Amino acid sequence: MTRIILASASSGRRKVLRQAGIEPLVIVSGVDEDAAMAQLGPQATPDESTTALAVAKADAVVASLGADIAADCVVIGCDSMLYRNGALAGKPHSADAARLQWQQMAGSEGDLYTGHCVIRLRDGAVAYHRGESTCTTVFFGAPTDTELDAYIRSGEPLRVAGAFTLDGLGGWFVEAVRGDPSSVIGIGLPLTRRLLQDAGLSLVDLWEANPLR
Repeated sequence: MTRIILASASSGRRKVLRQAGIEPLVIVSGVDEDAAMAQLGPQATPDESTTALAVAKADAVVASLGADIAADCVVIGCDSMLYRNGALAGKPHSADAARLQWQQMAGSEGDLYTGHCVIRLRDGAVAYHRGESTCTTVFFGAPTDTELDAYIRSGEPLRVAGAFTLDGLGGWFVEAVRGDPSSVIGIGLPLTRRLLQDAGLSLVDLWEANPLR
């Protein structure tokens, strides 16, 4: 029975998988994203950056697994960043940074890149290892000053890439998306399904092996 392991603390990613019929085992990677980005250097593209971070998270979790889980499992790592005006934006981490981010992107659009990495383990050995990213264009509305103040006070935009969510309070300020909505939440189901298929795994078998609690 192949166990699905989500290498992420993101409640959004876990929710996407659960709504799609998978109860993942969550193991947080502990990867220092800022340090990993610094190692990549300024020449890295959004695709390369998000994929590299997703791979780093998945690799870190694989290295931490015990023999019982590593006997038959799939580790999924993800990372998302918003690309606007030639620059990548991750989590803002402060209220001032989140406010500036929204002031700049209100009424405009940006490309949300989400890197994915799928690692298949059999008998403790890596049988499949692949990283790819997907890009979805997000069209932002313009919250009022009062709405933006309240949104920032909620703390939500400080914890997520690009200072917004699609499936939370920030969804009020997203007017449209062009591409895969699930990737904006944090894990693209179409891409993940293809990577799982490439690894020789059946979605039906994974539903049965990872039933919702």
